[in-house]
Amino acid sequence: MKEEFRREQVLFVCTHNSARSQMAEGILRELYGDRFEAHSAGTIPTAVDPRAISAMAEVGIDISHHRSKSVSEFDGKDIDYVVTLCSDAKEVCPFFPGAKEYIHHGFHDPADKSEPEEAVAAFRQVRDELKDWISRIFGQRNMEGVAGGMHFETKTDQV
Repeated sequence: MKEEFRREQVLFVCTHNSARSQMAEGILRELYGDRFEAHSAGTIPTAVDPRAISAMAEVGIDISHHRSKSVSEFDGKDIDYVVTLCSDAKEVCPFFPGAKEYIHHGFHDPADKSEPEEAVAAFRQVRDELKDWISRIFGQRNMEGVAGGMHFETKTDQV
């Protein structure tokens, strides 16, 4: 009898859960949704930035149904990886008992650009940087449940 494969739970955390963490959730779900269940939250949630939705739509990933969530919504949930994407969130991110790993990698906040063209370019840049980073960090993790796959660990910045 084959043991059922459990997708590992990944929580991306940023301050407002409006751009970086939302895009990361969409990217992980798109690239590796067969192995990971992606979530995102904020320490001070606001609303999903429409520019993040647009930037993701350009690469065929729909996050228009996402909503901004508080990290407190994940209290008591089994989270395997807690990933902070900005320094502010890293400093105040709550402890998740049972988390295998805390990972931090800061990304520039694309929402801080005031000129529309600069903002569009910043959202695209952060989207692409997130995709590359997520591919490196999660691309070979949790492969034991994937046909023909092997499990590899990659080195990350641990908190």
